[in-house]
Amino acid sequence: MENLVNFAVNYAEHGFSVIPISHTEKRPLIKFANKPALTPDEIRELWKRYPLANIALKTENFFVIDVDRHGEVDGMNSIVKLKHNEWFQNTLCERTAHDGYHFYFQKPADKTITQNIGFLPGVDLKAHENNYVVVAPSSIDGKHYKWLNHKPIAPAPKELLELIKEKSKSLKPYGKDKMASYSVSGKNQTSELFETIVNGFGETGGRNNACAAFMGGLLYRNVDPEIAVELAKIANSHTKDKLSEAEVETTANSMIEKEIRRRGA
Repeated sequence: MENLVNFAVNYAEHGFSVIPISHTEKRPLIKFANKPALTPDEIRELWKRYPLANIALKTENFFVIDVDRHGEVDGMNSIVKLKHNEWFQNTLCERTAHDGYHFYFQKPADKTITQNIGFLPGVDLKAHENNYVVVAPSSIDGKHYKWLNHKPIAPAPKELLELIKEKSKSLKPYGKDKMASYSVSGKNQTSELFETIVNGFGETGGRNNACAAFMGGLLYRNVDPEIAVELAKIANSHTKDKLSEAEVETTANSMIEKEIRRRGA
């Protein structure tokens, strides 16, 4: 397999946020969520470590209509049924390793594009800033991604944006009237951990203990320590009289050390 480092650097130099992806599956080889784009030098170092890596781009400033053709449903049938071929003819497009298509569009500055897996039968809308798409000349199972043109990423047509907005309505959670009829029973410690992320660490006086218990609960359940710390910071941000970041980190580090001792590491 070819080392794709020069292609990856070229994408970065054109303003894209690059992610190295496993060459055997579409799995990121680094933690990238909410992190700044890799610099060309960082990319070169990563490809020394992962010389067979494929390339993916974060969908930060663009979104992708991802047409799948190797499953039970041929997504191109859904595209044809829209009867708007002009939406897809004047923007950047690539063919995927399994003969699907990626159509690229600029995210509008004045609208939020909501990710929608199952946007149409056989078609996904990939738009979350922490999502990504694999790009040419990456390959999977010996089959390559290939750019079908070199057109700039076009603004999304107005009618396409209207369709996306209409389809996104089905993604919204139940309204308050529906939620009111939903009763919770059988709460456990795991559900309480999830709720702490939103509810915070409670009133002044018990916040440090609550933070310690939260960290301990996550670590006991094998949550990655770095992720546990980030979740603790999110929970702290939802605390009315929040702890300082230094206090959260000190408490978190103490619980990590305690968990290491518990495991006999």
